[in-house]
Amino acid sequence: MRALTWLFRAFLFFVLFAFALNNQHEVELKWFFGHETRAPMVLVVLAAFVLGCVFGVLAMVPSWWRQRRAARASRPVAAELASAAPSAHSSATAESLRLTHPPRDGI
Repeated sequence: MRALTWLFRAFLFFVLFAFALNNQHEVELKWFFGHETRAPMVLVVLAAFVLGCVFGVLAMVPSWWRQRRAARASRPVAAELASAAPSAHSSATAESLRLTHPPRDGI
């Protein structure tokens, strides 16, 4: 299975490399106020991809911070539950301290 995965990765690399070699034509980027820039098309496509990735990560940062705060706030509760002696009362305490939303997949 690993060999198949690496073959797929190599195939994908060579396809993208061939795409880059075929798109070395120069393009004009026309900005505002009559300013224009000339650059190879592959660099323009790469820059657009990188900017999209950066904006995507920046858009996710606030939700990551919220989740980190929620995880840090729940740590004392988890430590309290771990240190409590097992009894009939501890299961009721665990139920009352449980988060109100289900966990998200992959996090």
